[in-house]
Amino acid sequence: LSQNTQMSSNHHTSPNNSPKLLDLLDDTVPGIGTYEDFNTIDWVREKSKDRDRHREITNKSKQSTVALLFSISDAFSGWLLMLLIGLMSGALAGGIDIAAHWMTDLKEGVCLNGFWFNHEHCCWASNETTFQERDKCPQWKSWAELMVGVSEGPGLYVVNYFMYMCWALLFAFLAVILVRAFAPYACGSGIPEIKTILSGFIIRGYLGKWTLIIKTITLVLAVSSGLSLGKEGPLVHVACCCANVLCHFFTKYRRNEAKRREVLSAASAVGVSVAFGAPIGGVLFSLEEVSYYFPLKTLWRSFFAALVAAFTLRSINPFGNSRLVLFYVEFHTPWHLLELIPFVLLGIFGGLWGAFFIRANIAWCRLRKNTCLGHYPVLEVVVVTLLTAFLAFPIEYTRMSSSELISELFNDCGLLDSSKLCCYTSNSGSASGSVNATAANGLGARLVGPDLYTAMWQLALALLLKMIFTVVTFGMKVPSGLFIPSMAVGAIAGRLLGVCMEQLAIRHHEGDIFRGWCSPGADCITPGLYAMVGAAACLGGVTRMTVSLVVIMFELTGGLEYIVPLMAAAMTSKWVADALGRESIYEAHIRLNGYPFLEAKEEFRHKTLATDVMQPRRGDPLLSVLTESRMTVEEVERLIADTTYSGFPVVISQQSPRLVGFVLRRDLVISLENARRNQEGVVSMSPILFTECDPPMSPSAPPAVKLRSILDLSPFTVTVHTPMEIVVDIFRKLGLRQCLVIQNGRLLGIITKKDILKHMAQMANRDPDSILFN
Repeated sequence: LSQNTQMSSNHHTSPNNSPKLLDLLDDTVPGIGTYEDFNTIDWVREKSKDRDRHREITNKSKQSTVALLFSISDAFSGWLLMLLIGLMSGALAGGIDIAAHWMTDLKEGVCLNGFWFNHEHCCWASNETTFQERDKCPQWKSWAELMVGVSEGPGLYVVNYFMYMCWALLFAFLAVILVRAFAPYACGSGIPEIKTILSGFIIRGYLGKWTLIIKTITLVLAVSSGLSLGKEGPLVHVACCCANVLCHFFTKYRRNEAKRREVLSAASAVGVSVAFGAPIGGVLFSLEEVSYYFPLKTLWRSFFAALVAAFTLRSINPFGNSRLVLFYVEFHTPWHLLELIPFVLLGIFGGLWGAFFIRANIAWCRLRKNTCLGHYPVLEVVVVTLLTAFLAFPIEYTRMSSSELISELFNDCGLLDSSKLCCYTSNSGSASGSVNATAANGLGARLVGPDLYTAMWQLALALLLKMIFTVVTFGMKVPSGLFIPSMAVGAIAGRLLGVCMEQLAIRHHEGDIFRGWCSPGADCITPGLYAMVGAAACLGGVTRMTVSLVVIMFELTGGLEYIVPLMAAAMTSKWVADALGRESIYEAHIRLNGYPFLEAKEEFRHKTLATDVMQPRRGDPLLSVLTESRMTVEEVERLIADTTYSGFPVVISQQSPRLVGFVLRRDLVISLENARRNQEGVVSMSPILFTECDPPMSPSAPPAVKLRSILDLSPFTVTVHTPMEIVVDIFRKLGLRQCLVIQNGRLLGIITKKDILKHMAQMANRDPDSILFN
């Protein structure tokens, strides 16, 4: 819940009654202005505090050289923080990529030259490796060759199968045990929670150092286990954890929750930058999908941090290809206008997949949450891993990691390409590499060969398995991203459609539709491009990204020529998915978890008024309020003990309920405890004053507790006739915790963020009690 606060609450009165700025760098009462767990920050008060702090530093900088240097360092601290976040996130992402690649290959064998080499690096150093069989070298031994000494036959297959499953189970078991034991918040993608945190919600520990350490370790283990998940979404969580930890070294960000959220918005851009090697796409992702408040200054700093992170990752070069991603490709064949039809079909498939996946995954997560399945998270992870490994090993395209699969599917068949997806035949029936065969034998050399037929059937089966296992895996108690599995589903569908289109164009190259598409020595159609468009369509259907998605995809491929196909597929995917359900997967999980999140994209169209939503309703008990001068410490403490409200309106008196201001529960509790501990003579009968001038009191009366300094003198108010459409807009754009409802200056009720969320749920025929947190 969130609230508006005036600068007056950051003032206290000096003995001569002249207002004086509170020194915000040295709070008079520790804890004042802070927030409890599972509460929402007060955006307006936080921004007001920062303005006061900045004004004070500027005024002091004119008085001395030291203060001027402090002012310069304060202004520079934001850029320094961005630099550190970029360096730290880039280094961690590089380490995660290298470790995950090595551990994924460890399931199949080990390098004799050094166990720390993965399969590819092991064979790079070998003198016996040929270009055609660059993945085969005597230095790399499978587990069957090491354990039983067989190099062929059924024994080799059975032992390798068994070892593959054992390693997968070990990695998944370690991941779920570490998450359960040390950092429960390290599971899942993290993006739904980060969206909620950026909207102002407080989840203590979610971005802490333990979560960072455990998520980094378990992310490597989860990806290496072969489960249908990716590391790209969790890398956003990792980057935000880095930002939160580093914020504690800078006073400006440590003491201001709104400023810290600006840094976290930039960190979200860094996460996507290192995940996809797409710094511009990362900035747009943060702006379009994650951030709640994104001023222009944050845009510049996000861009700088994403640049530093991408540069750091490029320096580490985790994939050994001088690129920021494993599946970087460059296509050289132009696309034809009529190909927009299959591109749009891929967009429709992506939208249908997105809508199906969201409904199926939410249904599965709700089943997990409401049944005994949720009580056995370790067993669930082990069973799903066992089934995944058991079904994945026999098929080449499910046995490899999802990133390698996407790389294979995006591949543009070239000279001496050994992939089965490039095994075409000439008219005479001889198999050959695509480019050579095309040049030698004309268009007939691109006909589908036996190996490609086998690969097509395997891809169709892999598509089915990927779809099922992605639905079940996302939401388990291990770090699990959704970007790569969704892209894999789309890339498989796209590659299958691309090969079909290619064969149609070759077999009917003299027809009216395909005339001029094919020429000897050149490809008619690029199946890898269809895979890329399909990947974008499916990812867009699940996440509802549009602009950022297209930019990420063209940064992956290094070319602007394919923006139109990507835009067509992304928009079609969004339209189809939105027609079947308005929520993205992240918004659906936010609602499933009951987080108080006001989605900016959701429109409120109902003709209700503030009086229909405010508390109390007719017949309810009266609103709990404080009076400005007629209550004692005992009465206020009893009111606090008997209620759970986050704050209390302050009125002139019970008989004259004209609004004076609003005070937060936490500030009130801390101030009363401080008064009892430090102010001499304070007893239970001591009066509490929110007034500026002291009322006349008898000499024998105990000393008063003056709390005007914690009173918000300008709480946001609306009248009973204000349309709820406007109230909802106010809450979204100002980030309010609550607003008070008045009529002719008299306090009638209060509307909190939770009241609005419950009302919106009722209007949409959903369970209003699903919003869990105050």
